[in-house]
Amino acid sequence: MEMLAEPHGALSGRARVPGDKSISHRALMLAALAVGESRIRGLLEGEDVLATARALRALGVALARDAQGVWTVHGVGTGGLAEPEEVLDLGNAGTAARLLLGILAGHGFTSFLTGDASLRRRPMGRVARPLREMGAQILCRSGERLPLAITGCARLLPVVWRSEVASAQVKSAILLAGLHAPGATTVIEPLPSRDHTERMLAGMGAEVRTETVPEGIAVTVKGEIELAPRSFTVPADPSSAFFPAVAAAVSPGSEVLLEEVCLNPTRTGAYAVLAEMGAEIAIEDRRESAGELVGTIRVRGRALEAVDVAPERAPSMIDEYPALFVAAAFARGTSRFRGLAELRVKESDRLASMAEGLAACGVRCRIEGEDLFVEGGRPAGGATIDARLDHRIAMSFLVLGGLAQAPVRVRGAETIATSFPGFAELMNRLGARIRPLPETDAGEPS
Repeated sequence: MEMLAEPHGALSGRARVPGDKSISHRALMLAALAVGESRIRGLLEGEDVLATARALRALGVALARDAQGVWTVHGVGTGGLAEPEEVLDLGNAGTAARLLLGILAGHGFTSFLTGDASLRRRPMGRVARPLREMGAQILCRSGERLPLAITGCARLLPVVWRSEVASAQVKSAILLAGLHAPGATTVIEPLPSRDHTERMLAGMGAEVRTETVPEGIAVTVKGEIELAPRSFTVPADPSSAFFPAVAAAVSPGSEVLLEEVCLNPTRTGAYAVLAEMGAEIAIEDRRESAGELVGTIRVRGRALEAVDVAPERAPSMIDEYPALFVAAAFARGTSRFRGLAELRVKESDRLASMAEGLAACGVRCRIEGEDLFVEGGRPAGGATIDARLDHRIAMSFLVLGGLAQAPVRVRGAETIATSFPGFAELMNRLGARIRPLPETDAGEPS
């Protein structure tokens, strides 16, 4: 699927982007591990989260969605999953694959996991290694990639695992496996990563402790407990909301309100950077919902200035970097984003993909080691971008096309549905000009 973004004027209006993807995955999985019925409102119904729902059904969990969009999950307990009859296909969902490995590690049967071409390229070793140490058997393809086979153990060994990188997926997989181990399982990270799993576990009755240690941040969960069912309301995804936020911030005269956005402090780093660049960002109606801080983000457009982003800030904005690079392309001066090695192992090599795409749109940029330099101005646009099966690459260049001098065409835009169904429609309601192209339209943007 190809989409075209044409230049537009100032954006205005109110919008609520779909539910948070990270929280949606975890809500389904932890509800499945509880004992009893949980209800989930606001679940993201993108392809990634629906892949999690299909996998849980294949593992014997009863899930249903009513006409109002409320999901009911009948939990089977931490050790109650059933051996699947089929291969579990997670599509493009890296979060689902890695967290599910942690859950399956505590079940004494064999499961087979695969995914689409993009997911099969992503590394699984950083999750497989600690789970093997806890007692699971995991056999992967070369390079520790999918497809893989995992045979779990009903009574895993607790570990103290020191993670080389701050990764919420790695941390969550180990903590979920730790539910099946006697005593305490601890993950130590050099920097804090997203803490949705810890918050949700604590809200369901697990004993979770987070503390600062000399090596960084240590998170500990006590195993062999029973999780209580609960009702969840999934807030709007701050990573998805960042795309209209950037589009508004770059356009002087724009003003948009993004409602009910998750304001978890481990997820708002990119908004802080956007404000440092000169965008006017205010938080309104701040409140707590189901253990998460939520609120309305008001963004007003202004002329932006270049920024220098330190590597230790990466965990709080790892998914927002592509859109942040777009903002830098319109800022005055040269921005530097440091310590971006983790971007090379996302749905695509986002560092290389963004640099190539920006250059194609007339932006002067360069990669030096793990750093990206972006020289701002007003990009020419007029390019055709291959999103490489990466939803965030696709949305970033559709945002850029609306702000550049000439339209931008994006190939592979169907992947947007994995995280942000209705993206084009929402952006267009705010004043953007994004449309799908007929399959026979093979010419360059006009």
